[in-house]
Amino acid sequence: MKNTITVQTIVHASIHHVWECWNQPKHIVCWAFASDDWEASSAKNDVRVGGRFSITMAAKDRSASFDFCGTYSNLQEHKLIEYVMDGDDGRHVIIEFRETPDGVEIRESFEMENENSEEKQRAGWQAILENFRKYTEKKDF
Repeated sequence: MKNTITVQTIVHASIHHVWECWNQPKHIVCWAFASDDWEASSAKNDVRVGGRFSITMAAKDRSASFDFCGTYSNLQEHKLIEYVMDGDDGRHVIIEFRETPDGVEIRESFEMENENSEEKQRAGWQAILENFRKYTEKKDF
């Protein structure tokens, strides 16, 4: 991988619950945004090697939106997701899920882009990961 940033958290939930919340569109729309003034207005996810995902992230005031899309290159259920983002640079992302005595550790490593500072990229991806943690820990199903 090129220059990478890694963010991580521990989710106090079962690996099955974490995996389901990470991959099912009905859950993705509840956590895949970095701040409360944004939302994930739609999500599609075909979780298989060669499958694609698409998440529409939008400002709640409708002032901005973008589609976050990519193609899966490697999957190991409950352990690993790798994908390549759409776009000219085809950046690579690796997400590792590891069961620990404290819960499921998620480590997400992604290749940096050139538009935003490293600090801004790290903060944004970490915020989304924390939204995921909070949603998954409170979601009871």
